[in-house]
Amino acid sequence: MTRGRSFSDSQAALFDHEEAPVTAPTAKLPSYIKDHRARLRERFLAGGPDALPDYEMLELVLFRAIPRRDVKPVARQLLEVFGDFNGVLSAPATRLAEVSGVGEAVVCELKIVEAAAHRLARSRVMQKQVLSSWDALLAYCQTAMAHGEIEQFRVLYLDRKNVLIADERQARGTVDHVPVYPREVVKRALELNASALILVHNHPSGDPTPSAADIDMTVQIQAAAEVMGIVVHDHLVIGKSRELSFRSEGLL
Repeated sequence: MTRGRSFSDSQAALFDHEEAPVTAPTAKLPSYIKDHRARLRERFLAGGPDALPDYEMLELVLFRAIPRRDVKPVARQLLEVFGDFNGVLSAPATRLAEVSGVGEAVVCELKIVEAAAHRLARSRVMQKQVLSSWDALLAYCQTAMAHGEIEQFRVLYLDRKNVLIADERQARGTVDHVPVYPREVVKRALELNASALILVHNHPSGDPTPSAADIDMTVQIQAAAEVMGIVVHDHLVIGKSRELSFRSEGLL
């Protein structure tokens, strides 16, 4: 059976000025690279993502950005620098560009996949009854925040049926601090006619253990929300591999 041309073969000219310069416009993909790419695609389609280790999943993502060169060295270098597949996708564009062999097309491709992952995870919780889909909420928070290099503080706003009606980033901070203003959190809840809140922030260190400042800030928001009849269901601290719930820890 004749194999059809892949996206990376047919669209290669789009990237001639990027990571894959060639000496002649008619240069073709070497057969050993073409065969390797075909095998990886077939294994992925047959077995899904679990059939491939991180570096091969990353190779699949890089095929379009680097159409005429072996992408394995770049994939391995990215994993060496950023740790794992998720770490690569979540890395800032400026840091990705510092890796040898990574140019604008590679950064763009990685950020497209990251954005797709965020949108998919978000679609599984937005306009859903959050307390009955808690695992999906945790998965979304991990996807969106676990690998951030600076702290960010998000508020999930729920209606009276605990349906998630808004997910908003309130502030971005530094590697170990983010400024939060309880009055602004409650003001926004009133604007949205929200009846409950879930607070979420990440710890770039990877350890989700809350600081004294985290606990104090949560108490302040809870007190301000109670005055307006708004419930704070939980405060989640997202680490690199796990999260901590204030409610579960008896801190709320």
